[in-house]
Parts: sequence; structure tokens; C-alpha cells
Amino acid sequence: MKLGIVGLPNVGKSTLFNAITKAGAESANYPFCTIEPNVGMVAVPDDRLDKLAGIYHPKKVTPTVIEFVDIAGLVRGASRGEGLGNKFLAHIREVDAVVHVVRCFEDDKITHVDETVDPIRDIETINLELIFADLESLEKRMERVRKALKGDRKYQAELDLMERVKNNLEKGIPARNLACTDEEAQMLKQMFLLTSKPVIYAANIAEDALLSGSESNSMVQQVMNYAEKEQSEVLIISAKVEAEIAQLDAEEKLLFLRELGIPESGLDRLVRRCYRLLDLISFLTAGPEEVRAWTIKRGTRAPQAAGKIHSDFERGFIRAEVVDYDTLMESGSMAAAREKGLVRSEGREYEVKDGDVILFRFNV
Repeated sequence: MKLGIVGLPNVGKSTLFNAITKAGAESANYPFCTIEPNVGMVAVPDDRLDKLAGIYHPKKVTPTVIEFVDIAGLVRGASRGEGLGNKFLAHIREVDAVVHVVRCFEDDKITHVDETVDPIRDIETINLELIFADLESLEKRMERVRKALKGDRKYQAELDLMERVKNNLEKGIPARNLACTDEEAQMLKQMFLLTSKPVIYAANIAEDALLSGSESNSMVQQVMNYAEKEQSEVLIISAKVEAEIAQLDAEEKLLFLRELGIPESGLDRLVRRCYRLLDLISFLTAGPEEVRAWTIKRGTRAPQAAGKIHSDFERGFIRAEVVDYDTLMESGSMAAAREKGLVRSEGREYEVKDGDVILFRFNV
């Protein structure tokens, strides 16, 4: 999963990025590496791995990871190449979802690019740049499809879809809000439009607002109302608090969160929201060599899930031996679960569930 963090200057975007990537590296001894200055790999927090490791005592434990990209260079006019606009647009095309950081706090010491704090204006500044860029790329694609249509009528459906997308964009409606069939959704995906990316608006509030209750923050309410209209997610977060959490070890972090009255960190909440937004789940494999989490789309069948591990597993798939995580933990071991008849043998049509612990049988 690859997430792009976007936002105007001085909204807390880089603070949040630095806090999340550092927390992902240190709070639970998770691996972290910097690929380039604005990219970080963060392990997905998953308590199930540690508990499975307590049963199997594996040589290594491997969580699934999220790649965060701190997308820089956005200014008004980015769609025309202003600032680092072209770099910004190229990066956002590559991500699975966008975390759009919106400033929802006043602070005289932190200047705003437009001098005043207005979360809806800030959101629309970025959204309009993405729409302008999509309109330009769509026009070029439509021109190519019209030429192809003269020799093959099969392109008519694609052209009709692009006309609908274009009409929406011209009204300020992002491509992700277009009602379409499964077949049209696949065509839309191939267009690589910026506004087709699902969005989580991260409403960045001050530390004292976090303590007093974010519900009373009128700016947060504005963001929530805006997101509801376009069916996007909202995450209320304090980048400053997340930066403080990132400096703590696991025990100190729990105490700090308890003092604030927060059940989990912003990273944990962000990961859960992203999984829900992208309709993802994790299945698990466990043994003396390795305990590992694998991320797949909800509804993925057993052979395709096996293919996430190795293409040979999918090609030579025979069956999947499955037990859900809670049942395995209650039994104490896979052998005990098998003795009780709790390990199921599933075939090619089985849809893998979140928390399934699976042993794949294959032959090539």
C-alpha cells in the first residue's frame, strides 16, 4: 500500500510525515528505512504477529508495510508546472490513496500561504489543481481514442465514459465520485486520473484542541461536512502530538496516550482508515522460519492470495489449510487446532478472510 501525503505549505504535512515514519520505526521496534528524502516505509502495527511469534518462536517476524510519500512542491498553478508541480503530479499518480492534510488551527507564529486559515479554501486549492491536471490528460487521451474509434467501434464505451468523467470534472466533481459499473471502474483505473484516488482528509488540530475535544472545532466540522458530500474519510489528528509520541518508547507511548485519553496513536488510526478505504485485509502465515502478514483485497480467492507469497503457489495451488486467528490462539497451536477438527481444507473458490492463518498446499 502506497499513500501520498499532500497539503499546502505550513499545514503540518511534513511534521505528520516525519512523526508517522519515526513512530512506525521505533514505537514497537518495527523496521524503517528511508528510500529517498521524502519516502518512508512503515510497518503496519499488528498485535497478532507478536502473539503468533509466542507460539512458533520463528527466526523472523515480518509485518506488512505501507509506503508513505511526502509529496512536496504544491502551489497554486501546480497543474501548469508552477513550483515543483510536475514532480507533485508524477508522485501522486503512483499512490493508492491520498492523505490530504488540512490545517485546522490558528497560530500566529506559523504563517499561512494565503495569510488566513480557511480549511475549505485550502482543500479546494489542491482539488482544483488535480482537476485541471486531469482535464488536460483526459483531453489528450480522448483525442487518441477518437482516432482509434474510426477503425474499431470497441472504443466507443471508453470514449463515452471519458465524456462523463470530463463533464463531472468541469463541474468540480472528482473522478472517484462517478457512479459506474465494475467494467467501467476498470476502464477508469487505466486512465490514471489524479482525482480517481480515494482520499482521507487529515484534519490537523492543535494540541489543546485534542485535549478539549475536537467536536467543538468549527474548522474540523467544515472538513467533515465537505468530506461527507464527496464520500471521503476524515481523520482528526494533531501532528504536533504525533511528533511527541514518536519520540517515546512503547511503554512511555501507552502512558502518554492514556493521559491524553486517546486509545491509539494517529498512525494506528490512519492505517485502519486506509485499509477500510481501500477495502484491504491481512491474512497470516506462521511457522518456525517466519511469522508474516500479507495484505490483499477483500474478496480475494485462495489461489490469488497464495500468489502473493509466490507465483508457484498460485500456479500449482491444491488447497489451503485455514484456521482463523482467534481459534488458533484458543487452541494454543496448529496441531491442537487440527486435532479438534478446527483446521479447514478450502479450495479454489474460498475467499480469504481477515485474520485467516493459512498453510498453502501446492505442486508444480
